[in-house]
Amino acid sequence: MSISYIHNDDVHTFTGPQAALPFLFADGKPSSLLDVGCGNGTWLKAAVEFGIPEVFGVDGVEVPLAKLHIPADKIRQQDLTRPWNLGKRFDAAICLEVGEHLEIGFASTLIDALVRHSDRIYFSAACPGQIGHCHVNCQWPAYWQQMFNEQGYVCEDKLRWQMWDDSRIERWYRQNLFLARRAPELAGQEPRIKAVVHPDIWKQVTDMLAASTFEEHLHKIEQGRLPVIWNLTIPAIALWAKLKRKLK
Repeated sequence: MSISYIHNDDVHTFTGPQAALPFLFADGKPSSLLDVGCGNGTWLKAAVEFGIPEVFGVDGVEVPLAKLHIPADKIRQQDLTRPWNLGKRFDAAICLEVGEHLEIGFASTLIDALVRHSDRIYFSAACPGQIGHCHVNCQWPAYWQQMFNEQGYVCEDKLRWQMWDDSRIERWYRQNLFLARRAPELAGQEPRIKAVVHPDIWKQVTDMLAASTFEEHLHKIEQGRLPVIWNLTIPAIALWAKLKRKLK
């Protein structure tokens, strides 16, 4: 399956991962880290700089060598809609803002691959209505939580509250990130992860809606599609407002 996505440095920066990794690994650095949906390797490079000795990335989109931030032999292109296995497990795995780019029928395939490779998985995916490129399966965290529960993983979201006000970290991570860890005896008994929207995400959505509404209204003016009464009254109202400003 071909996934239409472009990995740009203006979206995937180093600042966010560099600021977030100390939150993720406050209890100790893993000896190995897998990044599923690694893109051009910004999180992997930040992980190496953070002191994680072994890193590896998988992505469903081929990234040009010139855009990679880590050696090419540290990344494998892999169709994420099919089962895959690297033949080893990692101390930790991250899969950040990836699930929403796969059709709903492939969501469980992604989770299967993640649990096959690590007992600790840091996961985030876009919520319904979240703006982004090629979003085809936006879900609230509890949707993914249930899938992890079915695999014997318990989920907790304290990390996003710790990062909530840190503007260095991209808003989508601060809103959506949670930890899934293998604990079959507890899986499914934990509280459901709440559906919340970060103020910065909300502002982005409302700003875009306002802009699109203005553009739509302007287009109607240009096409002469507004009611006749609008054309008769608005010029007079605008002229009166301009005169009042002049008088002041």
